[in-house]
Amino acid sequence: THVEQAGSSVNEDRLRFDFTHFSAMTAEELKKVEDMVNEQISKGLEVVVKNMPIEEAKRTGAQALFGEKYGDIVRVVNMSDFSIEFCGGTHVKNTSEIMAFKIISESGVAAGVRRIEALTSKGLLRLMKYYAQIEENLKNAAQLLKATPENLADKITHMIAENKSLHSEVEGLKNKMAQEAAGDVMDHVTEVKGVKLLAAQLDGIDMNGLRDLRDQFKAKLGEGVVVLASGNDGKVSLMATVTDGAMKQGAHAGNLVKAIAGCVGGGGGGRPNMAQAGGKNPAGIPDALAKAAEVLESQIG
Repeated sequence: THVEQAGSSVNEDRLRFDFTHFSAMTAEELKKVEDMVNEQISKGLEVVVKNMPIEEAKRTGAQALFGEKYGDIVRVVNMSDFSIEFCGGTHVKNTSEIMAFKIISESGVAAGVRRIEALTSKGLLRLMKYYAQIEENLKNAAQLLKATPENLADKITHMIAENKSLHSEVEGLKNKMAQEAAGDVMDHVTEVKGVKLLAAQLDGIDMNGLRDLRDQFKAKLGEGVVVLASGNDGKVSLMATVTDGAMKQGAHAGNLVKAIAGCVGGGGGGRPNMAQAGGKNPAGIPDALAKAAEVLESQIG
């Protein structure tokens, strides 16, 4: 009973209807409106238009628009008493001419005002062609996945779960390979002005894998600087970490990574204790790691 028309636009294909309402309509409410309208369309109600004095019109129970100004004579549109209202617009002669009614959107346009957009008649026929194309695409997708449109969602859910499991398995294998590749890395620790430096290349490992190895090497190193680089699918990942003791001596992970990233055609940086960068030139990794020692030497006081 609180709903009132707040604007509209109507043609033979579609309509826009604004109305007062305190919240977004639910899917159930929209379906109820659709069913109600389509029921009256299917009944083929005769649309009767009469011009009459406004007081007489009010006695018929015709609905007037709030805030609208009317003259002494008003145009009353009656659809078999299901809908009676003051209206100056042009209408069909019978509700069956509308053919069908489909809401395509419901949205808010102002505080306390909602908007429904819907298709009717030829506009709905065009929408049906669109839906037919979507249905064809759905059938093709189901065929590619060896499913049916009815169980396609279940098939996709199963594939997502399977893919997640395989991804975890691949990550586990990558980590295992990284552990094997890093087996004797600790034997290559050097010292730069009394600060231990581990600079190593571990190809085929993504940034997550490097983070895991970084933490392991840092724990084994005790105090010092760890710089790791990996070439993977034509891309480079660089990562550096600096312990508290090394920072006190002047080491800075962000500045170090920023200085060596150019060797691999990239850029990056970060905090004094941790930084990372990316690049596009795996061939430059050896130069980047060699430069790491030079940069660290310039940082240590």
